[in-house]
Amino acid sequence: MTQTTKIALAAAVTLAALAAGGTVAAAAPAPLSSTASVSVSQTSVTRSQAIAIATRRVPGARVTEVEREWEHGHRTWKVELRKGHREYKVYVAIATGRIVKFRAHHDD
Repeated sequence: MTQTTKIALAAAVTLAALAAGGTVAAAAPAPLSSTASVSVSQTSVTRSQAIAIATRRVPGARVTEVEREWEHGHRTWKVELRKGHREYKVYVAIATGRIVKFRAHHDD
């Protein structure tokens, strides 16, 4: 296989992974720790890691929605949870895994 073909193949695989909503990184994601943040070297916090961080903050809650957005100057995962008559919004920084904002709201 020629060098040009190898480069083209690598580029095609990378584009396919990104188009599918994934992230491409050279290193595997860091394992989750028991704290409310994740140690991240060169990878971003995944959706699954953000959910784990948020559910550790509100044990026993059910995840109702997860989306990416900007909050306090950070690219975040917004994880919405419900527990009893309360709704929680936990904003987890994608770059660091730290919780940058936390809101609890009582539903009547």
